[in-house]
Amino acid sequence: MRNDPHLVVNITGHGFGHVAQTAPVLNLLQQYFPDLRITIRTAVPVGHLQSRINIPFTHIPVEGDIGMEMSSALDVLVEESRSAYRALHSDWDARVAAEASALRELGADMVFSNVGYLPLAGAQRAGIPNIALCSLNWADIYQHYCGDDIIARQIHACYANADTFFRATPGMTMDEMPNIIPVSPIADIGTMRRDELNRRLKLSDEEKLILVSMGGITSRLPVERWPRIEGVRWLVQKSWQVKHPDAIALESLPMSFSDLLASCDALISKPGYGSFVEAACSGTPVLYVARADWPESPALITWLQQHAVCREVSRNNLEQGNISGELEAIWNAPQPKPVIPEGGEQVADWLAGRLEM
Repeated sequence: MRNDPHLVVNITGHGFGHVAQTAPVLNLLQQYFPDLRITIRTAVPVGHLQSRINIPFTHIPVEGDIGMEMSSALDVLVEESRSAYRALHSDWDARVAAEASALRELGADMVFSNVGYLPLAGAQRAGIPNIALCSLNWADIYQHYCGDDIIARQIHACYANADTFFRATPGMTMDEMPNIIPVSPIADIGTMRRDELNRRLKLSDEEKLILVSMGGITSRLPVERWPRIEGVRWLVQKSWQVKHPDAIALESLPMSFSDLLASCDALISKPGYGSFVEAACSGTPVLYVARADWPESPALITWLQQHAVCREVSRNNLEQGNISGELEAIWNAPQPKPVIPEGGEQVADWLAGRLEM
């Protein structure tokens, strides 16, 4: 490839975990290729991309893939998802041809997808090297909810025909994919800045800060209904508009999400790659709400139980704020050694070798 290769990156907007997996790879890859041109096609807001990706890139706002239609961070709309997939695949060959044309027009030297399958199919049609990275794939997710039909097989073929599919740890097994390369956990670890937070918020060393985040899917918890817990403050999204005497808008603090996560006493979340892995790498205990029907959840929870202090809380108890006992349990548990994430470097090394060819 030429000295200034053009990498076209597609990132699904179905939650922020896909950005959390992709950003460390791109940040490392630029060290190999200072002149690397990166175009990111995604529905993820550009502000969130810039908070995670610290190298120059061109942003093209596109939907990219469906994922699954959701009514909240925890609830899948199965029939709405089925209808959306049927519409997307109703003229599948024409869509692949249009995607191939778009990639040629961009002058893509390589397509890197997490984890939209149409860009992979378009790259395959155009003869462009194409690589997938994720802890899940939409073929297995679709099949779990909608059944094994021609759509599931078309999606599977896109992934199976990619040059490589890097499966991030923790992740679904994907045993039927012939091109899987497992890699270690991927994360950008934040910096512990608790002293700075205590000064800014006028907190004592004994007070606790809890980061409450349900990932990138629009959803909120009714924190305003939660009872006060002595010595505990909640960091929540400003968009939730929580009116609670102990709630603090996390956007009011001049720190990245990763730094806040590394500086808090606990994370409250749903099972999700970015939040679980970054918490384990930062040594931050986790309370998580069950998401039993999501097929990626068992792999994420099993891994977190092995590598971090965590505890499940029921959806009802979380919505009511009945979690003081669970918080005390994770704070009194022995703390394991934080995970060292090496997967980003593994993927970046592999991509660098291909881009040099």
